[in-house]
Amino acid sequence: MTIVYVLIGLIVVIALYIFYNASKLKKAVTPLTEEQFKEGYRKAQLIDLREPKEFDGGHILGARNIPMTQIRQRHKEIRPDLPVYLYCQNSSRSARAALFLKKRGYDKIYQLDGGFRKWTGKIKSKN
Repeated sequence: MTIVYVLIGLIVVIALYIFYNASKLKKAVTPLTEEQFKEGYRKAQLIDLREPKEFDGGHILGARNIPMTQIRQRHKEIRPDLPVYLYCQNSSRSARAALFLKKRGYDKIYQLDGGFRKWTGKIKSKN
């Protein structure tokens, strides 16, 4: 019987952790559809969080590459007074970057819902 209580406790803790992270994310970033993203990204700082190899293979026209692996060192390149439009391959890295930036005082943070893999707009590639 003790094992059952431990398992139930573990499930409750995991569910609370997931709920807590989801609520933090919701406060940190506004997800945008591709159409909404297209409406505003030219007036914002467009940041591609993918690694340079992914970026060179194709990226949204006008995007700057600041890989998620370098965001801690390079976040000061992003102005906190302007909107920040983030994207990665599927939205997971942009969500983590949004939480990081929010903690450092950035307020207007948006992410491309579904990430670059769902993007159908113009792209530029170096390959």
